[in-house]
Amino acid sequence: MNFKHLRYFLVVAQEGSINRASEKLHLTPQTISGQLKLLEHELGARLFRKQGRNLKLTKAGQHALNYAEDIFLLGDELKQSIHNPVSLKQQRFNIGIADVLPKLITYHLLEPALNLNDASRLICEEGPLPSLLADLATQKLDLVLADRPLDASFHIRGYNHLLGECGLSFFATRNVAATYRANFPASLEGAPMLMPSADTERGMGLKRWFERYKIRPDIRVECADTALIEAFGLSGAGIFCAPTVIEQQMTRQYGVEVIGRMDDIRERFYAISLERRVSHPGVLAVCNAARMALFDELEPPA
Repeated sequence: MNFKHLRYFLVVAQEGSINRASEKLHLTPQTISGQLKLLEHELGARLFRKQGRNLKLTKAGQHALNYAEDIFLLGDELKQSIHNPVSLKQQRFNIGIADVLPKLITYHLLEPALNLNDASRLICEEGPLPSLLADLATQKLDLVLADRPLDASFHIRGYNHLLGECGLSFFATRNVAATYRANFPASLEGAPMLMPSADTERGMGLKRWFERYKIRPDIRVECADTALIEAFGLSGAGIFCAPTVIEQQMTRQYGVEVIGRMDDIRERFYAISLERRVSHPGVLAVCNAARMALFDELEPPA
């Protein structure tokens, strides 16, 4: 493959048009257009389609862009590593974070990796678990943090490392909490509830829990993004849940109050890797710190 063609393709994809790419590369639009046609011929697929005055990547183009970014990133790292006794490749710790994980939990899980002596650089990618696991399978990621274990439905060979587990706490602003705290959990009947999506582990668990206690809350919001749910909760829109392990931080940092706790359903946190016996220093730091201290230190007193 002609990497000059690939470089031109990368710049056009970043700029969104051949004219802007030609200004950046100091080449004529005709030259770039001709090189792109050669690359498309070599790959056997169209990489762009017209969208107004701009160019938009096709599905094949987006696929090619992912590889092009990795190729030139590694090239830049090679140049730097020649002058650096420690390989930059070794310093990078690529982590996938399932978008349903609470941000405070994620921070505490990853904090040990920041304290490594080799000054590792964390590269964090957040998204749906299936997409992250696909990147793990191709070794674009070193580790995936998730709220559920890898199973046969993902068709990926990997290993689950349980980091810890805890119950759930129900939070709300002071006025809302004062209304629904007494006689918990029966008080949640008809209460304004901010729910995780039904296809998430927490969402499915809460649905079963409400059914078990014959409670029918008034569900005001339902989404997978825990940060968005918390934002609605902080505005006083309703009651929301978060892992009990971060209860004290939630009340201190956001000024919300605890309505009640439930331990019937356990919130579990996993690190998923391609290795059964972990060897990557960043992965080891995350797993060891979580298992040995994190959940005991953060768990609020009974």
